[in-house]
Amino acid sequence: MIRQYENQDLNDLLTAWAAASEIAHPFLSEEFLATERENIPNLYLPNAETWVHEDEGQVVGFIALIGNEVGAIFVHPSHQRMGVGQRLMDKAKALREELEVEVFVKNAIGRAFYAKHGFELLEEKVHDQTGFDLLRLRFTGSAG
Repeated sequence: MIRQYENQDLNDLLTAWAAASEIAHPFLSEEFLATERENIPNLYLPNAETWVHEDEGQVVGFIALIGNEVGAIFVHPSHQRMGVGQRLMDKAKALREELEVEVFVKNAIGRAFYAKHGFELLEEKVHDQTGFDLLRLRFTGSAG
């Protein structure tokens, strides 16, 4: 079930984020990830429209939109390859005609996911906080 994020979802959301980040971002430092873990509830969630995928009363994935930007999409590894990410991305596409996202070049899982969903390269740049290369991608719905 996909529904809007509620404050009581925070622990499940952080668990899904941390577990998925270990797989998608093994190259990121523990310090950077610790900072991001603090930023999620204090900076990102208050400024995002966040949708969660709930399974048997537990949040197992989420997508956060800031305008037409996919600020985050993470699915707990125990629920990956089961259509959760697909359903979350479909929700975002239903809400926004156009989407943009940034993904680390080293995140092969994320790059493949976005390619599968029709995102195309806009630019490549360096992520200021980590020094790793980023790709900025765009999805434009069939109307555009």
